[in-house]
Amino acid sequence: MFNVGDNIVYPMHGAGVIDSIEEKDILGEKQSYYILKMPGEVKVMVPVSKAEEIGVREIIDKTSAQKVFTILEENQTEMSGNWNKRYRDNMDKMKSGDIYEVADVVRNLSFKQKEKGLSTGEKKMLNNAKQILVSELVLAEQATQEEVEDLVDNKINQSFKEFRIDNAEEPIANVVSKFIPFDDTDTTVS
Repeated sequence: MFNVGDNIVYPMHGAGVIDSIEEKDILGEKQSYYILKMPGEVKVMVPVSKAEEIGVREIIDKTSAQKVFTILEENQTEMSGNWNKRYRDNMDKMKSGDIYEVADVVRNLSFKQKEKGLSTGEKKMLNNAKQILVSELVLAEQATQEEVEDLVDNKINQSFKEFRIDNAEEPIANVVSKFIPFDDTDTTVS
C-alpha cells in the first residue's frame, strides 16, 4: 500500500505523485483509489485493490536512473524487420512497466527514426515511451522535465553517433572486401 505523497509509476502512463486516496462509488461499487497527479496537471485514478496487479510500483532511485542512462548510451538491440512484430514487442516492453525496457524502446525507436524514419504508429509509440521514461527520471533525478529531456536526447544522439554514423563513414570498398574476398588469381578456364 502506498501513501499520499509517494512517487509511483503507473505502467503505460508514467510516474506521478499520489495526491490523495479517496473512496469513490463507480457504477454502484465503492472502491478506494489512488488519485495520481501526473505531469501536465493530469490526474489518474488507480484502484488500490488492483494496483499491484496492474504493476504500480515505486519510482527508481538515483543509482537505477544512472543505469537507465547507460542503456540509452548503448547500441540498438535487435528488432524485428516485420513492423507488426516489432510494434507488438515494443508494446510488451512498455506494458511491463520496467523502466529499462522502456529505455530500450526509446533508444531503438530513436535510432530507427534517425536512420529511416518511423511510421505514424511508431512515432506515437516513441513519444509515449519517451514521456513515460522522462516522467520517472524527473522524479528520480529531482530535475526539471526540460533538463531530463535534454539529457535523454543527448545520450541517444551520442550513442547514435558512436554506433551508427561512425560506422557508416567507412569506405564502401572496405565494407565490400569484408564480404567478398578478392583474389588476384584468374579462375577462368581457357
